[in-house]
Formats: sequence, structure tokens, C-alpha cells
Amino acid sequence: MGVGLLRVHAQMIKMLVALAALALAGPVPALAAKKIKAVAPVATVKDDIGDKVAGARSPDAERVVNWIAAAGDNRSLPYVIVDKNAARAHLFDAKGKYLADAPVLIGIAMGDDATPGVGQKSLAEIGPAEKTTPAGRFLAKFGLAAGRQTVLWVDYATSVALHPIPKGNPKERRRARMLSSGIEDNRITFGCINVPLAFYNKSVRPAFLKKGGYVYVLPDTKSLEEVFPPLHAQPFLTAGAH
Repeated sequence: MGVGLLRVHAQMIKMLVALAALALAGPVPALAAKKIKAVAPVATVKDDIGDKVAGARSPDAERVVNWIAAAGDNRSLPYVIVDKNAARAHLFDAKGKYLADAPVLIGIAMGDDATPGVGQKSLAEIGPAEKTTPAGRFLAKFGLAAGRQTVLWVDYATSVALHPIPKGNPKERRRARMLSSGIEDNRITFGCINVPLAFYNKSVRPAFLKKGGYVYVLPDTKSLEEVFPPLHAQPFLTAGAH
């Protein structure tokens, strides 16, 4: 009888353990779902344009990123890739590590060249067709602009700089244009590259403040190879990197 009681007792213990396991298994998925729902990021823009969800790089931007990494074209300096067709800027540190990206506003006119002498004109003298953001590779550094405002000069000779949205004509609705989901309305500037204030202060400024860096502005009318001739050799550089 003693052995029989022990067997019954053991079976009861197994049943109780199984029931306990079932009881515990039930609420776990519900708790996990609630936890995930509570911490999941919401893809909305509130007070800070720089808090937008990171945008995927276009094929052209990805190609330039790969070329810079394979060739070391940034000369151990931080760099920004401004993709005009995607209206987006991608920031990398001196070692090529991705840091941040953000929407941009660019020149209202299509074109990859600056009009000769446009840098010496006042804003009122610049015609509609001259309001382009030139494409190319630029060594950019911080400096003073009109009103003693500090900007990141992309091409000082043509007065093209990268800076936050200026306090200008409210009818241009620059902030609303930057916040919009489309990119067609991101062409509004005289040629400068406008970026969100948070992206400028928290990402671009710390990266470029000490030594400056490079800004690669991708074309919207020319081919990538016309603007960046070394891209002709990119397949060979990429193959060598492997």
C-alpha cells in the first residue's frame, strides 16, 4: 500500500505541475502583446521634424555610399549625401558609419549647375531659373552668413549653404513642405539646402564643427557619372574591396 500511495502522490504532483504550466502559458502572450504595444514607436511628427522615421536610401544614394566607402573619398571626414530627387539628406561620420537622415528643401529650379556670378547677386536679383542647388562634391565648413548667422557653407562662391529653415516669407510654407509626405513641394529655396533644426543641431553640427566635412549633392538632370566621374570605376573598386 505504501508504494501505491507514493505512485498516486507522484502522479498528482505531475498533474498539478502540468496545470500550473497551462495556467502560466495562457496570459504570457497577452502580456507580451500589451508590452509591445506600449513601447512601439509611432511614425508621426509632433514638434520635431528630425524625429521622422528614417528614410530608405535611393539606388543612386546607395551607389554613392558604396563608392565613398570603397574609395575612401571622404578623406576621413564626416559627410552628407543630399539626394535631390528623394529630397533627403543622409549623414555619416568620418569612418562611414551612418548617423542620421532627414528631409530637405532644395532650390526651386531643376538643374545641377549654378549660374555664373549668382553668388554676387542679392536674393531679389536672382531669377527663377537661377534658383538651383548645384550637384557635386563640396568641402563644407561652418562660417558666417548675412546677419552673422552661422551656416554650413557648401559652396561659398555660389552662396549655397546647408542650414535650418530660415525665418522668412510665411507664404512659402517651408515647414509644412518639409513635413509633407510627398517630395514634389520640397523645391522652394533659392539654392540653399534647408534641413530640420534638430538634425542640424544634434547631428550635422557636432559632426562638422571641428574639421568640416564633405557634402555630396546628387544630380537631378545629369547622370551620376557626369557629376562624380570616379563612379565609372566603381565596379572595380567594389570588387577589390571584397
